[in-house]
Amino acid sequence: MKRWFKKFVRTGSYASALTGLLIFSARAQDTCLECHRQMEENLKTPTLHIEADVHYQRGISCAGCHGGDPKEEDPDLSMSPARGFIGVPKPQQIPSFCARCHSDVEYMKHYNPKLPTDQLAQYRTSVHGKQLAKGDTNVATCISCHGVHGILRPTDTRSPVFKTNVPKTCAGCHADKKRMAAYKIPTNQYHDYLESVHGKLLLEKKELSAAACTDCHGNHGASPPGLSDVAGACGECHPSNRDLFEKSPHKEPFQKAKLPQCAACHGNHKVLPPTDEFLGVGEGAVCVQCHKSGSKGYETAAVFKALLDSLKAATEEARGLVKKAEVAGVKVGLTKFDLRACEDVIVHSRSELHAFNLADFRALIQDGMTKAERVKKASLVSLEDLEIRRKGLIFSGVLILFLCIGLWLKIRKLDRERGNPSVKS
Repeated sequence: MKRWFKKFVRTGSYASALTGLLIFSARAQDTCLECHRQMEENLKTPTLHIEADVHYQRGISCAGCHGGDPKEEDPDLSMSPARGFIGVPKPQQIPSFCARCHSDVEYMKHYNPKLPTDQLAQYRTSVHGKQLAKGDTNVATCISCHGVHGILRPTDTRSPVFKTNVPKTCAGCHADKKRMAAYKIPTNQYHDYLESVHGKLLLEKKELSAAACTDCHGNHGASPPGLSDVAGACGECHPSNRDLFEKSPHKEPFQKAKLPQCAACHGNHKVLPPTDEFLGVGEGAVCVQCHKSGSKGYETAAVFKALLDSLKAATEEARGLVKKAEVAGVKVGLTKFDLRACEDVIVHSRSELHAFNLADFRALIQDGMTKAERVKKASLVSLEDLEIRRKGLIFSGVLILFLCIGLWLKIRKLDRERGNPSVKS
């Protein structure tokens, strides 16, 4: 076994060394790089970052994309169409140019079997791809997002398509007023995103599960979600709220009014942290955007808010009693556990709101109120028990004190009767 293992290790080492040697030899014979490194400005630029390029690191150099013969020292021959030289692709050609490898399942398996190979098919369904097919070369292609001659792995934090860099990469075009003017679309998405709960989580707290542009719009097949698709996009991260909305009385009216589902209340790029003030008819309530004063919807929204506020108030009162008992020295472990159950009901009710079923919501709030009352009662009983024990302790102390005094007086009396000279009358 040991002999076999040593042979395996030696074989692996030889294979690795041979692979390295082949790559080194291939690079050593790369006349494309050797010449372009001697050139100036634009013709030299492709060589500056190629050492970090993921393709170059896997042994794919200039000729892997542009064709030609990298072993030929004569430029006319090395860049001859007869040797397969393609040259620089035109913008319309770039997606297909990259897809020669990236759509080849068998070829890509050699590098990473997990890599998708449908990028070109997706791109053709995207807004970018459709515009490019119409001859619009101002739209994004592969290199607009991934870069060129220095393409990094998407998992590399320096890559323009790494999760935290995606918003800025998209903004490179979509925040450009001059570039977007022709499409008559707004350019404030990036600014709004920076203020959103998603933007703050992703860019400030580096929470990679927070949504970036591609989570809602897609990446290679990027397109704006349709009015009836918004809940689907949001539901990828918020499935419970999506399912509740799907069965809510709001779904059908929203469709008729062409309201963008979740975004109608929460916004799209500037999704702010939701608060309870979104609900009801007070200042900041989103319900009043559609439900006017005096309407049934207006009154119902007020009832929803009142129910939620009543549970919050009951829970806050219960929390205060638990804290008072804890400070007084009472063991409140089990009571705290019940208090957390109340708080869970509040969280649950905030989600359940998306179904806007008043009967179910009222039942849920009542369940929370019952739990809160149980916590309050348990805390009050504990505090009353503590008060009784304190009074009993004081009474016992006073009683013992009087007994001691009485005993001391009795002893003095007996000593005097026996004529003890040390006891003065």
